[in-house]
Amino acid sequence: MTKILFAFIVISCLFVACDPKEPVETPATYDTTPYDLKIGDFPTPDLPVDNKLTVAGVQLGRMLFYEKMLSKDGTQACADCHKQQDAFSDIRQFSIGVENLPGDRQAMAVMNLAWHQNGLFWDGRAPHVRDQALGPIQNPLEMNETLPNVVTKLSAEKKYTDQFIRAFGDATVNPERVSLALEQFMLSVVSNHSKYDQYLGGAATLTESEERGRVLFFTEYDPFGSTKGMECFHCHAGHNFTNDEFMNNGLDTDAGMTDEGRKKVTNDPADRGRFKVPSLRNIALTPPYMHDGRFATLEEVIDHYDHGVKNSATIEFILQYNLQPGGLQKTAQEKADLIAFLKTLTDTEFLTNTASSKPE
Repeated sequence: MTKILFAFIVISCLFVACDPKEPVETPATYDTTPYDLKIGDFPTPDLPVDNKLTVAGVQLGRMLFYEKMLSKDGTQACADCHKQQDAFSDIRQFSIGVENLPGDRQAMAVMNLAWHQNGLFWDGRAPHVRDQALGPIQNPLEMNETLPNVVTKLSAEKKYTDQFIRAFGDATVNPERVSLALEQFMLSVVSNHSKYDQYLGGAATLTESEERGRVLFFTEYDPFGSTKGMECFHCHAGHNFTNDEFMNNGLDTDAGMTDEGRKKVTNDPADRGRFKVPSLRNIALTPPYMHDGRFATLEEVIDHYDHGVKNSATIEFILQYNLQPGGLQKTAQEKADLIAFLKTLTDTEFLTNTASSKPE
């Protein structure tokens, strides 16, 4: 009888313990597999040597980017003010934080940051992406949370401690690791599949209007000759359509300037009214425009450069012809052509790329 009972127990245990329907959890282990950054025809970026992109690190950053626990009341994530369907930007003039307060500048798009080497935010106050990453979490106008609270909340979640093990080798959660993971993810967010990219690769043809707009964009303004482009390329140059500099583009006179821009960081009077030159990639998807979102449409932006530029002590010399009486005097057709070209910088694949979307 004892033998029969023992056999019954053994058989029962085997059925319970070895049920193929029961998943067997694999312990998290450190994973240094490099992340394959899809740069296409872009130049190789100068990535941080002390924070190499790994599959596990990018995945952790992606999880954190969409994690609402990073905010004070658990209602907001980074992704709520940088929405993928809006090219990782905020189409509101100012983002609204957890305390229902508006931000003080328009949210910049999170895109192609791997090629930004001259500071983040409109005023460049964050030297690197990792420095930028923690700012919104602590900003009382944004997520309004403390870093110790973030650490406590993340440390209580096994899915995060496991992912910290995979990304960093152990389960320790701290602000530095949060910033490094967010940096890895944001550096992985790349937009390089627009119609213009296809045109450069010989896979697409521009319409007549788009081509006229392209010529306007890349042509100098010659006040003495027949060549009168809009010289956009001086500031919005290269593969990423930005020179990565801080410039005063004539939004305000000295008397009307309420935001001193870069000067708040450097305390240099020469930087008054200078702001980060944004990339024009996906520009048609990321209204409103300028650091304060004052322009709702691309038409308003072009009208500004055509005849609305205001003079000030730090305005860029290259805007001298924009300041002449009557401005550049572009026709309605020329303005429409320029907008048609700017729309070729839209990357629809970028808006649905699952590698950057919210984790399941």
